[in-house]
Amino acid sequence: MTFDDGPHPQWTPFVLDLLEQHGQKATFFCVGDNIRRHSDLFDRIRGEGHAWGNHTMHHDSGWTTGTFAYLRSHLACDALTKSGLFRPPYGRLTKAQARAIGCRDRIVMWDVLTGDFDRRRTAEGCLEATVQALRPGSIVVMHDSEKAGSRLEGLLPRLLDHLDAIGWKSEAIPMPVFSNRIGEPALVMAPEDSHTV
Repeated sequence: MTFDDGPHPQWTPFVLDLLEQHGQKATFFCVGDNIRRHSDLFDRIRGEGHAWGNHTMHHDSGWTTGTFAYLRSHLACDALTKSGLFRPPYGRLTKAQARAIGCRDRIVMWDVLTGDFDRRRTAEGCLEATVQALRPGSIVVMHDSEKAGSRLEGLLPRLLDHLDAIGWKSEAIPMPVFSNRIGEPALVMAPEDSHTV
């Protein structure tokens, strides 16, 4: 399980408390501006054994932000996260941005998008679509943000109950010990040979 856009003063503690109750781990892709505002929550994420990654400084879209401005935003957030994991906001980045970032960080995408950010969706609809799409090794994306909060509140407890019922565990994405060298694979997708999400 992964969570994008935090830390958020209401929704990040909600997520962390539920993960602890269920004995599950996750990866949080944090926005640098939010880390600065809520450094205590960023410290809590790290202190509770979860992984964390870079989600740019200002939640920039790679398709509408120039390459140099995007890379500056990435590096500014990287100075705070120092994780070696990166997820582009909206999943959008150009080939040039991906090449530059992939030289130092692992770019982590997903295979299950819950849709919790979409105000037209219900928590029930998000849960149903997520459960149908889950596979061993899935990388599921949710959002610990104001925009997603009402759907996350209905989705996450029931998703965790479902994982408990089928005996699956959510694990944090392993953080690289050091940055990728040029030429190493930098894109992380879901492996198909495990019963973790």
